[in-house]
Amino acid sequence: MTEIAPTPAFRKAFKRKVRGNKNLELRFRDRVAIFQQNPFDPRLKTHRLAGQLQGLWSFSIDYDVRVVFSFDEPHRVLFVDVGTHEEVY
Repeated sequence: MTEIAPTPAFRKAFKRKVRGNKNLELRFRDRVAIFQQNPFDPRLKTHRLAGQLQGLWSFSIDYDVRVVFSFDEPHRVLFVDVGTHEEVY
């Protein structure tokens, strides 16, 4: 199982963009559970980022909501940001 370590920036973005939206919170928890079992599950649409975010990865929570993360260790990831495509890219 993959261990998740949220950065302070991720926590702040999560509070602003996800917390309080019941549907999005449930979707987030569901996707994170899938992610912990297999970060490359096809339902997540996990992909490597390019440009200014080179070295980071992203997976989908909802149609336009993404989590940006990096692999810290083989079974540990850092959640860096969460938001819409325009906000995090």
